[in-house]
Amino acid sequence: MRRSQKSEYQTLADFRYALRQFMHFSVRAAESVGLTSEQHQALLAIQGFPGREQITISELAERLQIRHHSAVGLVDRLSAQGLLVRERSVEDRRRVFVRLTVRGMKILEKLSAAHREELKRIEPQLRRLLKNLSSP
Repeated sequence: MRRSQKSEYQTLADFRYALRQFMHFSVRAAESVGLTSEQHQALLAIQGFPGREQITISELAERLQIRHHSAVGLVDRLSAQGLLVRERSVEDRRRVFVRLTVRGMKILEKLSAAHREELKRIEPQLRRLLKNLSSP
């Protein structure tokens, strides 16, 4: 194996390790506020959906890359916790949207602040790794 190839593998491995560390941080942060990682991701997907602050369950399933029935269960659990509500579409009563409640927004704001701080902390490491990966 040539030296540059070994270096590239090491950089890729280091990058994957940094991502796993960030994901581990994210799981712990969600658990600290009584959520699963998937529940946190759902809140973020809903609030972060382009152009709207509400989305359909099908759109949520697509954003999270899960099956529709799994998204329904996730919405049921978040709704039972008072973190989101369902609303029927005014234009098409068959469509149901979900949006965050005030309580859901407060939790998402807390988690997002913690994630921004963690990303600021690891930014130099990620930049270095990305630079190494993009160098010829």
